[in-house]
Amino acid sequence: MKKAFMRQYWRIQQSQTLISMVFWITTLTLLMWPYVSWRFTNKNDIIGISTTYWGLLSIAFAVLIGVLLLGWTYDVVLGLWREHLTVVQERNPFTTYKINAPVGLILSQTNTILRKTSEDNPEILRHCDFIDRWLEWNADQEIWARTMSSWKEIIGEEDPYLFHLSEKARERLEEAAKEIQDF
Repeated sequence: MKKAFMRQYWRIQQSQTLISMVFWITTLTLLMWPYVSWRFTNKNDIIGISTTYWGLLSIAFAVLIGVLLLGWTYDVVLGLWREHLTVVQERNPFTTYKINAPVGLILSQTNTILRKTSEDNPEILRHCDFIDRWLEWNADQEIWARTMSSWKEIIGEEDPYLFHLSEKARERLEEAAKEIQDF
């Protein structure tokens, strides 16, 4: 339910920029019009268009330029988006504790090689055990189930074998992948 809601919210955000620009222009133009309309009350036309429309268009254009100028100032002069990206990165679970399945496969292969080349080093084996536990935990996450479902449905792979997981974890992942609804 939460994911379906967030998908709709994301779709709304995609059009928000253009729609909000139209609303800014329309609202501010109509708010300013009563204060400047007396300048355009003569009955002259310019290129066959009433001066009223020229006045409205000039206000709308000024608002558009003003909003774009504010955006440019925010981006180039203030650079606040950099701090925003830092906060977004800090809140992203895939930069802190989660691993997506393709990266997990590469990590598991590297971990296996490290384990085999350092069989006599207990510290490295301890590290490898940690990586195995971390990968096992990640295999229970929804993104791994989505990946497994995609491997089966989109790529057509019948049995993506994940050698680094225990039999129990593979079974849980298989069951979770069957329940995933791909879009």
